Amino acid sequence: MRSTWRSAAAALSMAVATSAAFADVTIESPWIRGVVAGQSATGAFMRIRSTEAIELVRVASPAASEASVHRTAMVDGMMTMAPVDALAVPAGGSVALEPGGYHVMLVGLRTPLRPGAKVPLTFTFRGADRRERSVTVQAEVRDLTGAPSGTGH
Repeated sequence: MRSTWRSAAAALSMAVATSAAFADVTIESPWIRGVVAGQSATGAFMRIRSTEAIELVRVASPAASEASVHRTAMVDGMMTMAPVDALAVPAGGSVALEPGGYHVMLVGLRTPLRPGAKVPLTFTFRGADRRERSVTVQAEVRDLTGAPSGTGH
């Protein structure tokens, strides 16, 4: 009986020791570009850091009917924007989501986004083990220039 318990305990401790903990993910300085009356879409920007290689696979927000990662790029001298299926974040590195590059598109805005307001954004990441984890942040709405609220710019 004792050896059965020892075997079970050893197997359990081995399983715990070999199951990788999910990466530490940090989302820095999230912000959303403000909109003008009648505008139904805008972008969200931030820097994503991770201790392990992960992929950003989904974004959601109650402020919009759709949220997804897009990439802006110059193609044949013309600026283009297209959604991406997943955005890789390297182990120990970061990826910037900024105007003119990768960004989160919020489409079908449900209410006007006023500078200074906080909007929840939920990011779902997938690790190398295919497990998913979500992180929610509050992104500040900035004015049309991207200046933080209260700066007078």
